[in-house]
Amino acid sequence: MFVASHNIHMPSPLFEVTCPCCESKLKVDPELRAVISHEEHQKAPVFEDFAAAVAKHKGEASRREDAFQKSFAAEKNQGQVLNRKFDELLKQAKENPEFGKKPRDIDLD
Repeated sequence: MFVASHNIHMPSPLFEVTCPCCESKLKVDPELRAVISHEEHQKAPVFEDFAAAVAKHKGEASRREDAFQKSFAAEKNQGQVLNRKFDELLKQAKENPEFGKKPRDIDLD
């Protein structure tokens, strides 16, 4: 009598592992050290409601324009702000010659 040798013992139980990169589920045979099967991770749709996505996209142009105008106004005033800060620090330095000076290590000895 001839007996097939490949199905003599029971297969070892598979264990399931989740891939950290793509989140798919892998079933691994510990004896063979091989992936036996896998299930791909089901991704959620990019946007649930297409109409809401279109409305959001239309509103982005005005938000970008508002952000640009605020940035432009801030940049336009930046020179005046820096001049004002400089004048204030110069005034403080003239009033107190020690203003802003930090002690050096060599002076502490």
